[in-house]
Amino acid sequence: MSIMKPPRKKALFLYFELAGYVQACMEELVATYDVEIHLVRYPVVQVAPFEFKLNENIKVYERNDYDKNSLVTLVDTITPDFAFICGWADKGYLAVAKHLKKKIPVVLSLDNPWLGTAKQHFASLLGPLYLPSLFTHCWVPGEPNAKYARKLGFKGKKLLSGMYSADTNLFGKYESQIRESKIKSFPHRFIYVGRYTELKGIKELWAAFLSLSVDERKDWELWCLGKGELEHEFPNHPSIKNIGFVQPDALAPILEQTGVFILPAHYEHWGVVVHEFAAAGFPLICSHTTSAATAFLHEGKNGFFTEPKKEMSVRKALVKIIQLSDDRLRAMGEESIKLAREITPRTWANTVWKIMENK
Repeated sequence: MSIMKPPRKKALFLYFELAGYVQACMEELVATYDVEIHLVRYPVVQVAPFEFKLNENIKVYERNDYDKNSLVTLVDTITPDFAFICGWADKGYLAVAKHLKKKIPVVLSLDNPWLGTAKQHFASLLGPLYLPSLFTHCWVPGEPNAKYARKLGFKGKKLLSGMYSADTNLFGKYESQIRESKIKSFPHRFIYVGRYTELKGIKELWAAFLSLSVDERKDWELWCLGKGELEHEFPNHPSIKNIGFVQPDALAPILEQTGVFILPAHYEHWGVVVHEFAAAGFPLICSHTTSAATAFLHEGKNGFFTEPKKEMSVRKALVKIIQLSDDRLRAMGEESIKLAREITPRTWANTVWKIMENK
């Protein structure tokens, strides 16, 4: 007598713009737990034109094809066992949350860190009265975001961490590929990856690097990967290179030629790119207001913090790195790898499965 296999569980994700690291986490969930994913997404933004080849068990729906009512109807045809909803800005997504709340686990994703703004104080007054009635859980990337979630009424088992994970398999593979090269000769190049916009602190970075004298800079260069509204201001300097936007699966040659990652952002909700470069074995320079750095940067052990919007603070961090020996920089990279392993696509998939199983 054959034993019937239980039906495959279905996970619904109502997302905004998809990124490669999100895809890696979803594919880990599909592979590890044999879950069928239904993904509603917004179009890819032009400043980060990621290309995706999705697993056949990840079914995609375009958000722009549905109004609020037809989105709820779509969800009824899917009959999910779990729902993940990005924030509360999309009224259609909120309608789905309200429709599903008493049937299955409905998880609110929140990546805003607590900043103490007037808007956040107002939300912390109304949120506890409203949001827990729509969502069974709140999932955040880390502690800066958890502080806000607690003020919105999510505590104990209802508050989950580790919502964002880099594709640590991909960036760990890169680290293995470039390890021998960096043992032979550590690259004296800083690398910035992100949008070319003031919010990312790139203007302070350019100014700080340009302020270094030839003796201070030595043979170090700055390579920048990205695109954005400040491209027309990119410095014309032989030691600063504009690479442009690069797909994650084409990064290996660039990672081999660069040594220290820097992101001096004015403000960053999280910043998965910090996790990616930690997984690739890079020492890090980040601002205190880059939330992911709270998890993946330990001052003096694998990098240095800077003050946001402070050119001189960025300059001091650059000089600190330049003055270190190559052996010390390699040791800092090893520390980054250890920290990066705390959150992975597997830990992400495990969290989704535990919620689905009500564990």
